[in-house]
Amino acid sequence: MSNAVPGTTPRATFDRGRAVTKSLLGWGVVAGPFYLVVGLAQALLVPGFDLSRHALSLLLLGPLGWIQALNLVLSGLMVLAAALGFARLLPGGRGVATGILLGLYGVSLFGAALFPPDPMGGFPPGGTDATTASVSGLLHLVAGAIGFMSLAAAAVVAGGWFRRERRRGVAITSYVAAAVIVLGFLGGAALAMAPAGVGLLWLAVVAGWAWLAIASLTAYRMAPSPVL
Repeated sequence: MSNAVPGTTPRATFDRGRAVTKSLLGWGVVAGPFYLVVGLAQALLVPGFDLSRHALSLLLLGPLGWIQALNLVLSGLMVLAAALGFARLLPGGRGVATGILLGLYGVSLFGAALFPPDPMGGFPPGGTDATTASVSGLLHLVAGAIGFMSLAAAAVVAGGWFRRERRRGVAITSYVAAAVIVLGFLGGAALAMAPAGVGLLWLAVVAGWAWLAIASLTAYRMAPSPVL
């Protein structure tokens, strides 16, 4: 039996759990633009940094390296929020897998901030390029490998869910992004000393953040409204 008073409009109810899911997914939309804007601002303002020759991670070196470290940490926190949002929205094992894979990507950003790369390509200015990889440089590469591979795998898993939900465009975008991320990272790592390698790394970075933003926005729109 309805408790509504005759002649009045029933009062809408608010589902807090649905609101939390949407909020978490929203951070996945913000993370990429935030990271790229902060990174590009540094790239344009830090003396000696050349976008055609230097990977963004080199901004971790030098007296202003804390800015890029903070950028990575804050972006990682946003990715972790999005990971939880996907885990809450996607059904069953697919949600768990997507959440874990995105979570690994978020944690890898923390690792990249904690272990800076070795000097390369004349950056930072006045320094000497490393002739052998340091422990920090190797761990930075490992963090990047784990992060990029996890993000690509998350795109594949989430792409399968989008396909089942008849979001064909986003599904195709997910599969293409996964391929670009993997190939871009592997090619960039192999050609790290050449401009082509830097370009491939940039391609992997932009493709990864773009996919996360698109997928998070689509999932946000698909998530049930908290207003019942």
